[in-house]
Amino acid sequence: MFKPAAPKYVLLVLSGLMWAVVGFILIRMVYFWLIADLTTSTFLLAASGLILGLLIHFFGFSRVVSKNLKRIAEKPERPCIFGFMSWKSYFLVILMMTLGISLRMSSIPKMYLSILYIGIGSALIFSGSRYFRMIFSSKKS
Repeated sequence: MFKPAAPKYVLLVLSGLMWAVVGFILIRMVYFWLIADLTTSTFLLAASGLILGLLIHFFGFSRVVSKNLKRIAEKPERPCIFGFMSWKSYFLVILMMTLGISLRMSSIPKMYLSILYIGIGSALIFSGSRYFRMIFSSKKS
């Protein structure tokens, strides 16, 4: 049976990249929504989104990341490369993508969606950075 194995730090890199890259994609999307109409309210929307991002990170995503880090640490020395996420998380990603597409296609103005997208995007970036901090802290010790 084919089982691509990799060192655990590769799982940490893949996890961190997945979280951070998706976060940057969401932020980039919002950038193009907001750059078309730069006003004072644009900056208030962005600030609101960043505050929401901190809240989402601290009260939501950080718990998920902690569970993921623990799960990866408990894996054998060379686990399957697809084990960087639990099977349950793969379904959650599909659900979140579906919800995001539905919101973008809805009649909700992009200006208001930008708060949610900046919030989730920045929370993903903050949370993804925890994987990289774990890699660098384990390299030092």
